[in-house]
Amino acid sequence: MTVLSIIRDCLDALLHPSARYDALTRARHRAFMAPRLLGSLTAFAAFPVYLALRGAPSAIEVAAFAWLIAPILLSWFLSRTGRYEGAHVLSSLALAGLIIAIAGTTGGIESFAAIWLVVVPLEAALSASRRVAAFASLLALSCAGILICVSQLGWLPHADASAAQRGLLMAFGVASATLYAAGVVFCAESLARTGVALLSREEERYRLLARNMSDVISRHQRNGAVQFISPAVESMLGMPVARLLGHGLFDRVHVADRPAYLTALSDAARGDVRNVEFRLRREPIGSERGQVSGNVDFLWVEMRCRPLDQDLGRQDLDRDAMREADVVAVMREVTDRKLGEQALDQARSAAEAADAAKTRFLATMSHELRTPLNAIIGFSEMIVQEQALMLGAAQRREYAQLINDSGQHLLSVVNGILDMSKMESGNFEIASEPFAPRAALMHCCNLLALKARENGIDLVTDAPQDLPVMTGDPRAFKQIVLNLLANALKFTERGGQVTVSAVASGSQLTLRISDTGVGIAPDDLKRIGSPFFQAGKTYQRRHEGTGLGLSIVKSLVALHLGEMTVQSKLGEGTAVTVKLPLVYTPPQVAPAESNIATLTPVPRHEVQDQPALVKKSA
Repeated sequence: MTVLSIIRDCLDALLHPSARYDALTRARHRAFMAPRLLGSLTAFAAFPVYLALRGAPSAIEVAAFAWLIAPILLSWFLSRTGRYEGAHVLSSLALAGLIIAIAGTTGGIESFAAIWLVVVPLEAALSASRRVAAFASLLALSCAGILICVSQLGWLPHADASAAQRGLLMAFGVASATLYAAGVVFCAESLARTGVALLSREEERYRLLARNMSDVISRHQRNGAVQFISPAVESMLGMPVARLLGHGLFDRVHVADRPAYLTALSDAARGDVRNVEFRLRREPIGSERGQVSGNVDFLWVEMRCRPLDQDLGRQDLDRDAMREADVVAVMREVTDRKLGEQALDQARSAAEAADAAKTRFLATMSHELRTPLNAIIGFSEMIVQEQALMLGAAQRREYAQLINDSGQHLLSVVNGILDMSKMESGNFEIASEPFAPRAALMHCCNLLALKARENGIDLVTDAPQDLPVMTGDPRAFKQIVLNLLANALKFTERGGQVTVSAVASGSQLTLRISDTGVGIAPDDLKRIGSPFFQAGKTYQRRHEGTGLGLSIVKSLVALHLGEMTVQSKLGEGTAVTVKLPLVYTPPQVAPAESNIATLTPVPRHEVQDQPALVKKSA
């Protein structure tokens, strides 16, 4: 341990508690106490040597040495109270008093001690206070004025020193004052260096905090103009800080969110604390300045803004700058949270839709199952009681036929439900084989031709003889045609027309079934193809059905990698267009490596680029 370390530890032990936790304040207190204690102790140690060389001292010499106890008292005052400016004021008074006492007995303004009056304001500059420096300057000028006055009035004792002695004393006074002033200057330089080092350390600390903190801190004016923004925004938005100053950040706020953004800043400028969420445009990766990108990427940001605490910078800011209320804001990206909320809303909507589908299913099944079952039970009971009811052979055959028709209808309902369940669970298998689509189409039309004649509907078929052979599931193809044709006949009034056409173009077979029926409302058209959905309140109860026909068609078309389009206008009819590949190629399924199913999110641009399996237009 060196001597300087021992001295510093001793000085630190004398410091006031208020100066122990701030490095600059601690350095200033130490610089005030160290020279005064060391100077006083050195003077007292040299006093016996002075007596041995000089002999009996005069009264003024004794008073001068006695005055050296003042620096010790000043150090004690600062150590007990911590009042740095007050200690400097007392130090200026003590030094000025000593100079007046010595100069008053050694020639007044012409004394060698008068030069020390220059040191008084110079020493007060260490206080870093304008008030103390102004007080010390006025004090030095006042003392100089007093010495001039008493010298002119002849109130000072006559100096009996010779010219040589006065020259030596003047040289001593100038040299000692210069050395003391040099010490003060070096002390001021040391304090300035300490302040710069502390400031640089604090700047580095805040710079480290600003660069490595994920949240973005910014300072705004009331109109939203950015005065400062932390470097963390560069990684968030992908652009330099300089381009976000002023109204650069406001320009990147989504147009729909700008009113909320400015309102939050305005409320915070009036003293409130506000939270606001808005969207910011992110700079695309690899884009150059001035280049417009087609894909605009926005991220969600949560901003908490509050008025700037002006008391923290009141000592360094002018009053004019204090009049304008600034706002400090902390921004944090919450895109993942917003996406989670959207996914939760979609899951909730899906759950509500599933619950509604269950309700529709129960309501539809209660009608579609009860009606044929009631017929089967009722007519079978009548046949059992044929003797009591005296039924004839014709009536028994009629009742048996009704029982058979009801059973067939019930079987078709159950088959439709089972097929739909297989499709939704992914267990519906397509048996791909070559077949003639025209023959299958004509077979379906022939099956429903009798029903069309009974209903007074004109069934028109347009299928060229040269339709090529296609590869697919013929059973699924017939089910598609039968469901669409049955729907068209069901919702077409007597005297209407149903047209079935097929044409091959390129690698696709286009099947179109149109009718002149009741049509579908635009609101219902959006939900066509959903399981158990039946369009239209005005005709919903006029026709039987489970609402599975178009849903099954939609699923079968999707399994064949085809496309279905529904066009309709209320009161004018409906046209359903189905496009199927002539050669169906089943998708390659990768072998399962694990029994655990995982969900992989699809990128947004891939979802947007994929064609929809079902297109609807009114």
